[in-house]
Amino acid sequence: MGFLRFVAKRVLFTLPVLAIVALLTFLMLELTPGDPAVVVAGSDASPEAIEAARESLGLDQPLPQRFADYVGDVVTGDLGNSFTSGVPVLETIASRLPVSLSLTVGALLIGMVIALPAGIFAAVKSGSWLDRFTIFNTSVGMASPEFFVGLLLILAFSLTLGWFPATGYVPFADDPVEWANRLVLPALTLGVGVAAEVTRHVRASMRDVLQRDYIQTARAKGLSTASVIGKHGLKNAALPVVTVLGLQVRRLLAGTVIVEQIFAMNGIGTLAVRAVFHRDLPMLLGIALVTAVIVLLVNLVVDLSYGYLDPKVRAA
Repeated sequence: MGFLRFVAKRVLFTLPVLAIVALLTFLMLELTPGDPAVVVAGSDASPEAIEAARESLGLDQPLPQRFADYVGDVVTGDLGNSFTSGVPVLETIASRLPVSLSLTVGALLIGMVIALPAGIFAAVKSGSWLDRFTIFNTSVGMASPEFFVGLLLILAFSLTLGWFPATGYVPFADDPVEWANRLVLPALTLGVGVAAEVTRHVRASMRDVLQRDYIQTARAKGLSTASVIGKHGLKNAALPVVTVLGLQVRRLLAGTVIVEQIFAMNGIGTLAVRAVFHRDLPMLLGIALVTAVIVLLVNLVVDLSYGYLDPKVRAA
């Protein structure tokens, strides 16, 4: 019951945060320079047409009424229609979201597959050439811009070796093999930075755990290093790493803007860039709102993971 109570508290805490996010996105619309009615009606439209567009957008209503209408629309899933295409914003975002989520999840998986063994081995061999080599590589990975890494991967594995395609995206439902094949390079581009940063945190956290008294006692009893790490080290070292992974999701969602441009993938990042250039405010605010909700859900998962791994967090 303690953990269920903790889950309920964290979910309830998320609700007012969602309300604040809705308020901030509404204020973004209100404070953005320019008149949305002019964007909808066109710069050459007559004053009558502009006024009609203003009424259709509800801009002739008082500010509190507009906010109440906005919240009601958000709750029902109505984020408005795109200024440029006229298609519902949520429908467009839903069609692009799988691309960006595939990139984000793929980058996280690649980062974790590299970071966990690298960080653990570096911690176990602290001070050795392997430890120094790992620290050097993480420094290079963290300092490398994503556009530079992406271009290098295209040059090496697509143009030179021909192993993977350089551009495009195929939905999983259409061809799972081609979906995975086209995700390798862009996900690896994002995953390099994830692997570098998470490796450092895994190494630091594991080094701290391995120096604790109960670990030394377990070793004194004759347990092997693998047994000590598996039975005692990993769970305790996982707490800081979970937090870092949550932060990485935000960075990856932002990084998709660049990576999708490099690999010609039509995800949320590409959609956001086009919305900025065309002053498509409903689309831009819809992307901001959906991204914020994803980040909040990730933060909720991180909090719940903390509560599961550390009973003291649940009791707090």
